[in-house]
Amino acid sequence: MSGKDVLIQVRDLEKHFDGGSIRALNGVSADIRRGEVVVVIGPSGSGKSTFLRCLNLLERPTGGAVVFDGVDITDPKVNIDLHRQKMGMVFQHFNLFPHMTILKNMTLAPMKLLKKSREEADEKALTLLDRVGLRDRADAYPSQLSGGQKQRIAIVRALCMEPEVMLFDEPTSALDPEMVGEVLEVMKDLAHEGMTMVVVTHEMGFAREVGTRVIFMDGGAILEEDRPEELFAHPKSERLKTFLAKVL
Repeated sequence: MSGKDVLIQVRDLEKHFDGGSIRALNGVSADIRRGEVVVVIGPSGSGKSTFLRCLNLLERPTGGAVVFDGVDITDPKVNIDLHRQKMGMVFQHFNLFPHMTILKNMTLAPMKLLKKSREEADEKALTLLDRVGLRDRADAYPSQLSGGQKQRIAIVRALCMEPEVMLFDEPTSALDPEMVGEVLEVMKDLAHEGMTMVVVTHEMGFAREVGTRVIFMDGGAILEEDRPEELFAHPKSERLKTFLAKVL
């Protein structure tokens, strides 16, 4: 696979907290290629979310580099906001503005940052709402929606910015079990359309079915990575075997 297929290169990433007493990441290196769905699994406290948040510098790495689309975004001279526009991020909690309608939540950033006209931004937002079956909720407020609906809105709001990659930080962990499926369905559709995705999740079924590659982290390091069918069927490390025995 050629170098230009690699969208994000992570090199020797370190992240320390409390003056170095907590080492959340210990020299993590990974390549994320265009069109890949990379699913990151591991126990709580393994560094998964920190790794994800370092990809768009929501957490500033203590050491190492993140090269996005050929640009080292850890270089202080780089305008990180410009690069963040190309990286959609979806969190556990939906982060919708409660005082704005769903449509306004979705069109605010494209109008402000991408300088789209209201008509353009509205059209794009309504098309995306259609896609997740929520066009009829365009004039509703976040408080009038279920958790699953809010998370679907959070995903399409990120898509309004036409990102090159979508980062998901445990997008279903705050949802009631019956709402998980509707959010995963939207993510599956995205994956089938070729969107580059990095997903931190506890949903092993999603990892197995949708992931093109699964990364297993523990202790701030990548212990194993492989295609899902290989990683789940033939775990190599004892640590991964123990983890899978508990979650599968």
